Amino acid sequence: MPQDSFNFTLDSRLDGAHGRTGVIQTPHGEIRTPAFIPVATKATIKSVRPEEIAEVGAQAVLANAYHLNLQPGTDVLDAAGGLGKFMNWPGPTFTDSGGFQVMSLGAGFKKVISMDASVVPDDAAVAPDKERLALVDDDGVTFKSHIDGTTHRFTPEVSMKLQHEIGADIIFAFDELTTLFNTRAYQETSLERTRLWAERCLSAHRVLTEERSHRPYQALFGVLQGAQYEDLRRKAARDLGAMEVEGQRFDGFGLGGALEKENLGTIVGWICDELPEDRPRHLLGISEPEDFFTAIENGADTFDCVSPSRVARNGRVYHPSGRFNLPQARFKKDFGPIDEDCTCYTCRNYSRAYLHHLFKAKEMLVNTLCTIHNEHYTVKLVDDIRRSIQDGRFYEFREETLGRYTAKAAR
Repeated sequence: MPQDSFNFTLDSRLDGAHGRTGVIQTPHGEIRTPAFIPVATKATIKSVRPEEIAEVGAQAVLANAYHLNLQPGTDVLDAAGGLGKFMNWPGPTFTDSGGFQVMSLGAGFKKVISMDASVVPDDAAVAPDKERLALVDDDGVTFKSHIDGTTHRFTPEVSMKLQHEIGADIIFAFDELTTLFNTRAYQETSLERTRLWAERCLSAHRVLTEERSHRPYQALFGVLQGAQYEDLRRKAARDLGAMEVEGQRFDGFGLGGALEKENLGTIVGWICDELPEDRPRHLLGISEPEDFFTAIENGADTFDCVSPSRVARNGRVYHPSGRFNLPQARFKKDFGPIDEDCTCYTCRNYSRAYLHHLFKAKEMLVNTLCTIHNEHYTVKLVDDIRRSIQDGRFYEFREETLGRYTAKAAR
């Protein structure tokens, strides 16, 4: 399938800011932006069928190359016809390159990156009682599987090969994700390493695209790092925005890296000042309401995060008046839905009392029902933000939404 099967069209713009709406066209359908992309790490959103994710309004899903390489193996997905066919998802798909897992394996922090810039920089930092399972060098990364301890090697070329075999519509260049523990000197070294890896990814992607011309074209996004340093962020955006190798350029961009929450809008703004406007921008790992408004205003188009499904499995559910915990005793005889105005399957059919009971009884069904609600809430919120930009009322909608969304539990 030709490369023109992927494109990005701008629609409306947010006055006085980088925010915009648009449409990403992929071989498996459109993604209207801004959009939230639920995470199907191992080719599944935990506890929820793909059909149910479609019913909540999700336009695409994102899986992870690191995990799928270890289990079941990318050769299995390739033989199945690609990620979408393998998991029975008909729409657009993304794959993360595995850069986050390299960082978490290396430092042992698992799913948590420090968001506190006051930490004392230490490039050798490792989480308490953890061992370093990944070692980075200029050519790539050597790591031990968290499943069985076997040793593996990722390079830019290997990452591209694995993601081509997985077959997602949008794939990401292999990058090194730093943390706020890293020193300025290491951030500079890492940024140059990621730039060189980006060039190698473009070259490998071009070759693989030609070799696999019988499969739909896969768009390649370059990943921008630089932590909280303005000059590094702008340099990364300029370098990857203009990068072209053997006629191949990036089809879009991933905005990555650890940063303090209060600096999110500023950093996204720095990046979008420099990036070309004709290509989409995906912000990795964002899911809180205030973060969506901030990132969208400053130019981000799509987002992914595991948080809506992860917190659902712990009994925390989203509500327009704030997130609250269903296992609390006060919900034992509360026979209303999570949100009376929500149209998701869970809110149409089940009460807070029933969900509270399922948690206390440790019944697996509660994971499914709460995940459906949280994914629906998150997808719909970003859809509503998109419509507010189109209708010229983004700032009013932000004030209304965040004014109601408080840290207090819903009543």
